[in-house]
Amino acid sequence: MTVLRLEGISKHFGAIHALDDVSLSLKAGEVVGLMGDNGAGKSTLVKIIAGNYRPTHGRIFVDGKETIFHRPVEARESGIEIVYQDLALCDNLTAAVNVFLGRELTRWLGPFRILDYSAMNQTAARLFRELKSETRPRSHVKEMSGGQRQAVAIARTRLSSANIVLMDEPTAAISVRQVAEVLNLVRELKRQGVAVVLISHRMPDVFAVADRIVVLRRGTKVADREASKSSPEEITGLITGAIEAL
Repeated sequence: MTVLRLEGISKHFGAIHALDDVSLSLKAGEVVGLMGDNGAGKSTLVKIIAGNYRPTHGRIFVDGKETIFHRPVEARESGIEIVYQDLALCDNLTAAVNVFLGRELTRWLGPFRILDYSAMNQTAARLFRELKSETRPRSHVKEMSGGQRQAVAIARTRLSSANIVLMDEPTAAISVRQVAEVLNLVRELKRQGVAVVLISHRMPDVFAVADRIVVLRRGTKVADREASKSSPEEITGLITGAIEAL
């Protein structure tokens, strides 16, 4: 089932055309690698899907219904979550509190309403188990590895039962072992039927988990390939323009 369809998406910032006539579809449980050089339009496209930008032209369909997002919260309400490269985590707080950041659980204590840390810890622990992550709810983020931090950010998307998760460079600047942890998180999302758009410059990581690879160059989609029928050499050529798109 197609959970997201973009038709002819363009985004202009004055005279700058960040995107021109980009179309894309995404099925439930599918991982699409979104690749391209710096300035290719990857982040702009993801921000349009996430409701941060409105397209200058084009149409967005979620679960077959045409949708216009005016704010990110509207995209979230439609089942779309984004994990930014900086993760937007608070180092001084626990994993569980970070999962619930902005959506904290509370309970009444007499006339006062207080944070329900026990309920948040229990729910976060369940989400980490579902993601097959060893992250502990009571651990502070500042003590965590890059892979564990990604688990916290991804668990936050599962809190709202997102159907589509957008990931911006999740394996950048982390160790080989932590990269493996993050790729396993992506595989687990796929197993649960979540559609994933993965922005990455790391070719081996994309080929390890992606079903399809979409290449942008100078704001235009130049290729949409099944990963199993392509190669890192072909994708590199498409990104640089050494290979012309068919």
